[in-house]
Amino acid sequence: MNVVRDGCTLPSEYVIDYGALLSAARAESGANVALFLSEKLPFKWRDVYMATVEHQTNLVRFQFRTFEYICDLYSELEVTGEVPYDQTIEDRVVAVLGTSARAEERRDASRSRGWVGPTEEFLGTERDKGHYMAHCIGGGLDVNVFSQERRLNRGWSPQGKIYRQMETYCYEQPGTITSFSNSACMCRKGPKQSQSTTSF
Repeated sequence: MNVVRDGCTLPSEYVIDYGALLSAARAESGANVALFLSEKLPFKWRDVYMATVEHQTNLVRFQFRTFEYICDLYSELEVTGEVPYDQTIEDRVVAVLGTSARAEERRDASRSRGWVGPTEEFLGTERDKGHYMAHCIGGGLDVNVFSQERRLNRGWSPQGKIYRQMETYCYEQPGTITSFSNSACMCRKGPKQSQSTTSF
């Protein structure tokens, strides 16, 4: 069975029903919805991600401040010789989950400018160096930075205005459970043929 989301038709195994998951969280854990989601979501994201990619995966989880990052560190498999080098496959953030907290320090603008060099030179005039988790709610740099559509990142587009409202809410309500999942954006062209490693 297929599911249509944002005008895109996806096989049902590539879709997470967040409404049903939230209902289950409320029914099973009552007041501690955040704990339920923090236990269940990483495995849901892992399963969808692994169903949608064709390459061998190397999923790892690590904590940074109040957020847990789930990443596919494919390059680690290349370095150890487990897979051949493939310039079409990059390391990627699969998901981020945690609670908002006020930033502990000021944004390091010079360090951000140094990521891949001058933004417009390397990413073009339509892109920004966005953050999976905004700096103002405790997100850092490094793995937390990605190439993001400028109008969305700066709150200029209709979706960007909603994005900014969510960031503002999380900032004004420290402790808000906050998540990002990249797995719903994956596409799969054929049967998966490789093994995967995971630290789950």
